[in-house]
Amino acid sequence: MPPVSGSRPSSRRKFKLEIEPTPKTLTEEFIMRISQTNPHSSADSARAMAKPVNFYCSATKAKLVTLAGDFNDWNPTSLPMKRRVDGWWFLQVPLSHGHHQYRFLVDGKPMLDPQATGIARDEHNEEASLVAVS
Repeated sequence: MPPVSGSRPSSRRKFKLEIEPTPKTLTEEFIMRISQTNPHSSADSARAMAKPVNFYCSATKAKLVTLAGDFNDWNPTSLPMKRRVDGWWFLQVPLSHGHHQYRFLVDGKPMLDPQATGIARDEHNEEASLVAVS
């Protein structure tokens, strides 16, 4: 078809798009570990399905913030949070149905979440933030 008067000729270019497999993210590995280690989980159970939970921590001067809780065996290094441009720290973690205890570690020092559902005591009788997942 000839070009219409006053229109630009088509400048279509062909690009070769190569997609490389993306490595598993920390969250994907965490989901797999939870589903493999939870003896009460069932593929048919809605309660066994992990739901994404967003954690935010206000620590603008911190160099490192991590999240530790009963969902990662209180490991202080397995869930590092990411600093956002506004200075807040963020992490999304898939959690199973129920109540979970956690705390932030701001440059290695424990900090409760003022936005938490509540406060509980862990097995060492230390205060921990509480989140409910339904």
